Amino acid sequence: MSFNHQPTGELVTTILPESPLVVFAHAVHPLSEEAREYANRKCFPYRVKKGEFLVRSGELCPYFYFIQKGILRGYVQDGKKEITTWITAEHELATSITSFHAQQKSFENIQAIEESELIGLHYDDLQYLYNNFPEVNVTGRKLLEKYYRDAEERAYIARLTEATSKYQRFIATKSFMLNRVPLKFIASYLGMTLETLSRIRSKLSHAK
Repeated sequence: MSFNHQPTGELVTTILPESPLVVFAHAVHPLSEEAREYANRKCFPYRVKKGEFLVRSGELCPYFYFIQKGILRGYVQDGKKEITTWITAEHELATSITSFHAQQKSFENIQAIEESELIGLHYDDLQYLYNNFPEVNVTGRKLLEKYYRDAEERAYIARLTEATSKYQRFIATKSFMLNRVPLKFIASYLGMTLETLSRIRSKLSHAK
């Protein structure tokens, strides 16, 4: 298996005057015209079909992606069992964090749950932005703070001992995914069996 992973979906040749990723980053913290111009030249539109992978375990993930449309999930393989570690959708960033930032092989897989439209940026281009435009470092810090809070939320759900509480927390924070993400992935993300999740959903439905 090659160490250098290249995305296998469909590159989109349309040139965007202002990349949605740049618009997103500029809203987090103002970027200079020079930083935006460089990023706009380096960002690339990318499509991935339902079920396709952005990266597989054992590969390098040299890109991070802004999700314009669609849903992605990260998962790890434990024997024959897939354990979903995160699920994210439109207007969020996604990558294999350890692989991207440490430039080492990924231990997780990233798969499209829906056909997805993404904007990608290469690791080297992000480092250039950090090294040459100080304001990009502020943007990066603010985004890392946000995603650290997201990681804290995932850790909180994982530590809840009552299955119904886990599901109710998921509804409170990610209800928009309920009709888009297969229940087996939600159950895996919450650390319960599909049968348990189905019973909880039935119980809550009857309670209403």
